[in-house]
Amino acid sequence: MPAITVDDITVLPRIAALDPATARERPVASITNAPSGFEGEGFPVRRAFHGVDLGMLDPFIHLDQMGEVEYAPGEPKGTPWHPHRGFETVTYIMDGTFEHSDSNGGGGVITNGDTQWMTAGAGILHIEKPPESLLVSGGLFHGIQLWVNLPKAQKWSPPRYQDIRAGEVGLLASADGGALVRVIAGELAGHTGPGSTYTPMTLVHATLSPGAELAMPWRADCNALVYVLAGHGTVGAERLPVQTGQLAVLGPGNVLRAAARPHQESRSPNLNILVLGGRPIREPVAWAGPFVMNTRDEVIQAFEDYQAGRLGSIPAVHGAPSTLTVSLPTDAT
Repeated sequence: MPAITVDDITVLPRIAALDPATARERPVASITNAPSGFEGEGFPVRRAFHGVDLGMLDPFIHLDQMGEVEYAPGEPKGTPWHPHRGFETVTYIMDGTFEHSDSNGGGGVITNGDTQWMTAGAGILHIEKPPESLLVSGGLFHGIQLWVNLPKAQKWSPPRYQDIRAGEVGLLASADGGALVRVIAGELAGHTGPGSTYTPMTLVHATLSPGAELAMPWRADCNALVYVLAGHGTVGAERLPVQTGQLAVLGPGNVLRAAARPHQESRSPNLNILVLGGRPIREPVAWAGPFVMNTRDEVIQAFEDYQAGRLGSIPAVHGAPSTLTVSLPTDAT
């Protein structure tokens, strides 16, 4: 899991030690296990938010850990063309390569440490697939895709695409120098990530060496989620144990704490966590398939608009599969 690494972590700005007089450490509200499944054309995923009430996740909707998987030649898989409306998709690749194209002209290739931030807004079609070179050679693939809800006032915004290169991400070290913290979006300890968001939020990938501890200031008006990508550690004021594939939802406070166990497995020598939080939107959510709206009628309208071709068209010259059936829902919750 290389993602973004540095030769010398000691040269990075450090997150200052927190004042115990004002620090309110967030307790653990819940810990859940992500079940395994398959997405798109059949690539393996862990459903990180499975079983967690949307009210505790707000403004986030969905999180998949894609892989970690070692593909043989000819095995890499992606997703066919499909529509979205009403939210944003954030795809962060730690290992491997993914290609993205959309009906708005956005897209490109993202690889180790890169992020693509697609705002579907009023509606867009897009495709994600491994490049031809990865199909031929096979190789390691590992990433995440996060869905971020949009407030009602922004659900009809024009689609946009942000191409965030690994070298643009903010890099920090923990106070003890044992953790590398990558700020992809939002603000952390006075440092800002490159991702531009409609909803105030912070997205961080941290790698903790065995025995290292990470204590970060965290906005009190935002929620706090810690998902374990790999390794073993503890989280929250209670120092509860967590491991690969578990999501910890934290309660109120202004400090977020995580630590790596002194001894890790050889296949995961460090603790890798995704830390995210956002200011809750607190609006009704009607979600069916690739559309996240405020009402069931808006979801049905999105399906009808897609079927009528009003969400865009697939570029004529692409060489990718261009058939997809998205059926009207029998219900939208």
